[in-house]
Amino acid sequence: MDQQEDSAEPRLPDPELVEGVLRFVPLLEAYYRRAPDEMPEELQKVFRRHSLTGRHGGVLAQLTLGQELSVSGLSARLGVRLSTVSELVGDLAYVGLVVRRADPGNRRRTLVTLADAYREPMRVFMAQRAAPLLRVLERLSPDDLRGFTAGLEVWADEVGTD
Repeated sequence: MDQQEDSAEPRLPDPELVEGVLRFVPLLEAYYRRAPDEMPEELQKVFRRHSLTGRHGGVLAQLTLGQELSVSGLSARLGVRLSTVSELVGDLAYVGLVVRRADPGNRRRTLVTLADAYREPMRVFMAQRAAPLLRVLERLSPDDLRGFTAGLEVWADEVGTD
């Protein structure tokens, strides 16, 4: 498949493509749309009370394994501008979901981690949400996994996130 230029005229996909791979996109979108309703109650309350969005959830997901990440590292992982991540982290810190601190090795850099009170609920939530994908990945051959990963990477690059 050739990549279309940004200036190219939009076109409808071929029927074979719609009946093949594209028929799964709405199913996956519905799965992601259900995420707020599947959150543990303590997370749901914070998200609703403070009008947090899926983008805030994306930041939390990156911190679930317990690592401390820099704001610029989060920006790179999420593929969004540094200013956007900084704002999201600020919102999350304000409501107590994350903790920020200056990097002792570089005081200009901010490190972010999940707040202790939300570490376990996020771990449980992420494990539940990841389970279907992990089951699928286990069934793929190494070649299929590489192809799947490559396809997702190209698609993410094409649509961008910011």
